[in-house]
Amino acid sequence: MQFKVVLEPSDDGGFTIYVPSLPGCISEGDTVEEALVNIREAIALYLEPTGDD
Repeated sequence: MQFKVVLEPSDDGGFTIYVPSLPGCISEGDTVEEALVNIREAIALYLEPTGDD
């Protein structure tokens, strides 16, 4: 599964990254590579079933 992500430089340094199609799915990292790793983890957690069904 693939998602479009938006990567932006943060005012305090590093990068903020988010997934427009997954509201609230946002992460950050000190480098582009770290931000990408972190958003992959955030996406996995976002899509994880909660068991509340």
